[in-house]
Amino acid sequence: MATTEEQEELEARVRRYTSPDRDVIRAKIVLLAARGLSNEVIAARLDTPRQVIGNWRKRFALARLPRGPLFPPLVASPSK
Repeated sequence: MATTEEQEELEARVRRYTSPDRDVIRAKIVLLAARGLSNEVIAARLDTPRQVIGNWRKRFALARLPRGPLFPPLVASPSK
């Protein structure tokens, strides 16, 4: 799923003291997914809803690893 270079960057973001908590969780999701763990196992390990795990796995697969904050916030669709 993640290249060696991407995994190294994600691991650095997890270790970086100044990384925002949300970026650390997102990086951990991708790293655990790269190890082949299921959404259920990742959700249990990170105490995060399974739906969130699936969303971030998909988002990484589509956007890969951007510079700056790990994934900008999702934009909500306009209310009807």
